[in-house]
Amino acid sequence: MKESPGVVDLLGVLAYAELSAYARMTEDAATLAPSLADRAALSELAVAEYAHFSLLRDHLAGLGADPDAAMTPFVAALDAWHAQTRPADWLQALVKTYVGDGIANDFYREVARHLDPSVAKLVDEVLVDEVRSQFAVERVRAEVEADPAAGARLALWARRLVGEALSQAQQVAAARPELALSLVEASGGQADISRLFATLTEEHNKRMAALGI
Repeated sequence: MKESPGVVDLLGVLAYAELSAYARMTEDAATLAPSLADRAALSELAVAEYAHFSLLRDHLAGLGADPDAAMTPFVAALDAWHAQTRPADWLQALVKTYVGDGIANDFYREVARHLDPSVAKLVDEVLVDEVRSQFAVERVRAEVEADPAAGARLALWARRLVGEALSQAQQVAAARPELALSLVEASGGQADISRLFATLTEEHNKRMAALGI
């Protein structure tokens, strides 16, 4: 049985997001990490992102889809997101990894929750972020406690990330309306979409509190 366009789209956008995360973390580790220990830690997380990309690519191939074709519609939107939110320093890079990626991942999980259980399980597996969250939270909180002014600066950065993330989501929906339609149909309508965004906002606020900003 051929998968619906919404499933292939979701796995395609996730696959490119994971591939992009791998490339971004590798670059940030090489150029922004303040110590060898931080460089090694972020590089290890980058390797995990590539492993997630491989899982998604293989799953798409197993469905009979062309992984490159599934990812291509999302390249422009995700590349623009990264270009517009390029971190200027190490702390901005960590906040982007935790807050910016976090709100996007919450959205992808919610879409997957309304699809086949096997798809939801795969999405949960590739979006697991406990290690990444702990890594970012520990380092950002320590810096904010030592320099409260950094907290105000990073709070502004986080707000910008969320705004750009919502813009990215609109571009993705415009590029592949099947993905947005599958969520509306499966969740039961516009009212549930409103609840979804309320949930995303709540989770974002929890992340900000965890960072101390």
